[in-house]
Amino acid sequence: MSELIKLHNVSLKAAEMVEEGRVHKALYSDPDIFEQELDRVFNNTWVFIGHESEVPEAGSYKTAWVGRQPVILSRDRKMNLHVLQNRCRHRGATVCEGRKGKTKSFTCPYHGWGYALDGELRALPKPEEYDGVIDKSELPLMRLRHESYRGMVFATFREDIQPLEDFLGGAKKWIDLFMKQGGGYPVKVLGEHRFNFPGNWKIQLENTTDAYHFPIIHKSFVSSLDDATADIFDFLNGDGFVEDLGNGHSVMVMIPELVDLEADLEQPIPARFSELAAALREEGRSEEEVKRLVRAAHGTGFNLNLFPNVSCSMAFFRVLRPVSVSETEIQHVALGGEGAPVAFNRKRMRLHEHFQGPMGFGTPDDGEAWERVQKGSLAGTDGWILVNRGMGRLRQSADGNVAGAVCSETGMRGAYRQYKKMMAAAEE
Repeated sequence: MSELIKLHNVSLKAAEMVEEGRVHKALYSDPDIFEQELDRVFNNTWVFIGHESEVPEAGSYKTAWVGRQPVILSRDRKMNLHVLQNRCRHRGATVCEGRKGKTKSFTCPYHGWGYALDGELRALPKPEEYDGVIDKSELPLMRLRHESYRGMVFATFREDIQPLEDFLGGAKKWIDLFMKQGGGYPVKVLGEHRFNFPGNWKIQLENTTDAYHFPIIHKSFVSSLDDATADIFDFLNGDGFVEDLGNGHSVMVMIPELVDLEADLEQPIPARFSELAAALREEGRSEEEVKRLVRAAHGTGFNLNLFPNVSCSMAFFRVLRPVSVSETEIQHVALGGEGAPVAFNRKRMRLHEHFQGPMGFGTPDDGEAWERVQKGSLAGTDGWILVNRGMGRLRQSADGNVAGAVCSETGMRGAYRQYKKMMAAAEE
């Protein structure tokens, strides 16, 4: 007879595999730990679902995930947002398979139960067979609690956890700065692409707060740049830093002069943006607006990691979804300005494609590194992964947070500290 696994001990074991400065490699490959992560982490915190610009009109929707659970972000006729479990209340089939679009309702393809955009059950075939059996008002699509900050929509299964803004805490300042890259226009999603890599989700969680790898693995990208731009990306010996923002969030500032995109507008326009500037002037844009748009076209000089599943990475969102212990889906979301000049949004798309697009330089390089980490973690029967870089050189930031050099692993340690706290929570 098979012995049942004591799951509470599995999560405690995972928590014990996180020490300050190192984590055990089994966290990447233990399927029991992975199952507990879905419950202890993803089902118990705020998870990024999408950006409000992805559902711009009444009837707009997009599908997303909270951990491994499918959900729908919808906008009803009164322009209210809803996050709904993508599961018919009859026999459990998904009611929406499109990634995004526009609809008047959601209809289960199995038996035809129909739901309104707010999740209410509106119609079902042969209703007389349910007379005295069910009350439609009691069977809406299950709703998740959701809140937004600067257009970023998060959802949670928990009604009793802290408000989203409290959870984001010190990260809000950096989200505010990140959203300046609309160049004076509201930030909107321009497009996206997705891919899966054969590795654990925490490998990706680590990556966007890891500047140390950039000049090594992205050498081909740097070699594709002009000299002035290559100098900008030579930041490991610069004044950048990584700051632990609490609750697992962190910011990695690589290019300090690009933290505030509305500052230093008097700087000369770089040669690589001269074509964009000329196009904007031809449209009759004022010189002040030209400079603001050109500066915003860069994207910010920092990566903001929001635990557990999204990074505001210089000029785009990177969203992770755990598929299995050894498979993760990555979504790259390109951003531009709502109502901004076409030339501006086009330039941002070209820059996005250069590094993060499907044929860009960055994604294949990162993908191979992540796959190798997963593969290498299976070597041997015991072993630890080091996340201790910069531990001896920490300082306090101007905002009172723990900070280290730009190449430090301060952000990773912050994320694992939150992970350890959540995995051990039920044992306290």
